[in-house]
Amino acid sequence: MNKVVKFGGSSLASAEQFKKVGAIIRADKERKFVVPSAPGKRSSDDTKVTDMLYACYELAEQGKDFTAQLQAIKDRYQEIIDGLELKLSLDKEFKSIEKNFKEKAGSDYAASRGEYLNGIIMAQYLGYAFVDAADVIRFKADGEHDAELTNQLLRERLAGVEAAVIPGFYGACEDGKVKTFSRGGSDITGSIVARAIKANVYENWTDVSGVLVADPRIIFKPVGVETITYRELRELAYMGFSVLHEDAIFPVRSEGIPINIRNTNAPDDNGTWIVESTCQKSKYVITGIAGKKGFCAVNIEKEMMNSEIGFGRKVLQAFEENEISFEHVPSGIDTMTVFVHQDEFMHKEQKVVSGIHRLADPDSIDIEADLALIAVVGRGMKSTRGTAGRIFSALAHANVNVKMIDQGSSELNIIIGVANADFETAIKAIYDIFVLSQI
Repeated sequence: MNKVVKFGGSSLASAEQFKKVGAIIRADKERKFVVPSAPGKRSSDDTKVTDMLYACYELAEQGKDFTAQLQAIKDRYQEIIDGLELKLSLDKEFKSIEKNFKEKAGSDYAASRGEYLNGIIMAQYLGYAFVDAADVIRFKADGEHDAELTNQLLRERLAGVEAAVIPGFYGACEDGKVKTFSRGGSDITGSIVARAIKANVYENWTDVSGVLVADPRIIFKPVGVETITYRELRELAYMGFSVLHEDAIFPVRSEGIPINIRNTNAPDDNGTWIVESTCQKSKYVITGIAGKKGFCAVNIEKEMMNSEIGFGRKVLQAFEENEISFEHVPSGIDTMTVFVHQDEFMHKEQKVVSGIHRLADPDSIDIEADLALIAVVGRGMKSTRGTAGRIFSALAHANVNVKMIDQGSSELNIIIGVANADFETAIKAIYDIFVLSQI
């Protein structure tokens, strides 16, 4: 029985945090494979090591002196090494980093060194084997992660290995060039390792005790979620839930491996279990509320649009030609609305408009900006009548005007469009009607 444990940057920001992590790992002999992130902030006004590396490499890329910045990064790691009383020198690694920075090895290489160096320290501290992610996490030439080759390489490398530390966030292409996942990608590495060793649990340790129903920056002390399905979390992660990278779900889902979100600073808390499916009923009708600002709606009107074959395809072709992806496409008999990210769309809006006219010959086109999308997600909605009605009632009571509502056939989520200015008010109203009213 093996567990993969991933620790976020806040869990490894200092020697004191390292000691907490060490105690957690040693408390369970099944925690044999560790995926560390780079050191995060030690305080609110501190800087993450990854950001320090980006800034340092930017100077190198400009041909400027980056000695002081690199020394500051080295000092951060030395502080951790001294605090753990380890007999370890990273001089060799920093000389290599300096050389590669001067040779402009790339921003991905620069960013990856945070996890790489932390992995070396973690392996030394625990007495585990160190496995460089660049040797086992593979990317294709186009930058896409090669899941099957990675799985094969990891299985071969870890076969017979009792315990190992594999740094998160990065891998490499076939030519050895380092490539990173998007921010938060250490979550993905942990999931990939869990799949490769067929772990019984993937524990993801962070600074919160699991998944919360809503963003604590909007809702004061929101309630936690005991169990959530992969599909529910995928919907919430896409709409802004930051507790776990959305792509971390895929590797473990294929093997049915549950994820347990835990709190490094409160290790006795049960956290949240993320599972493929469950017979356990959620405490509330909804599992979570998440959303994003910064959308705009392109409203297309054409009489008898519904009877014109290929109309929707023609409209969306105009977006495709301009390399703009869409979020939602609610429609009526004579209307069709395409929701897109405003920052992607605004510089190409007139090209898209002329493209729609050329391809679909609409009667009129109207654009509405500064909109937000909110996802209300929950497996309990499928068996509960009147969920949409309660949402509308709560929003109306809060004087929030609903611009759009879209519900998938799975009845797992409802997407609501509101003005940016009403975003927080809408989330509070939905939380109040589904959670506070039941407490």
